[in-house]
Amino acid sequence: MNRANARRRLALAWWLQLALMLAPLLLVEVLAGDTPPREPLLMPLFIVGLLSMFVSLPLFHAYKRALIATGNARDGGDEALAWNRLGLHRRNALLGASLPAWFAAAALLAGQELIPLLLLTLSSLVLFYLYRIPRQL
Repeated sequence: MNRANARRRLALAWWLQLALMLAPLLLVEVLAGDTPPREPLLMPLFIVGLLSMFVSLPLFHAYKRALIATGNARDGGDEALAWNRLGLHRRNALLGASLPAWFAAAALLAGQELIPLLLLTLSSLVLFYLYRIPRQL
């Protein structure tokens, strides 16, 4: 596998995982529609959604180490293995970065208001932005 194919495969995987992150939120909005608020669930779901951002910290460190290893393996015999390892670490990290948006979907089922939903979804989008493949690689 050459470098261009690996970058293209990782770019496509990033977009697919972005769609998977947003899909539950959109499905809940379409299928559930307006649900009456369940007050006892709203604040705990928002807090757990915010705390779920910290799940991505160790995942980001593993991704960063894999990114550095891929940069060091350029033009070497194990470059393809390094790209595969980078893809694996990034997939796991993107799943962790999706958690706030998925908690936003659960909060939408509980009748959460727009601002907390936007905050949780935007936090996932910001985390997703961290996992772009740098141009230098």
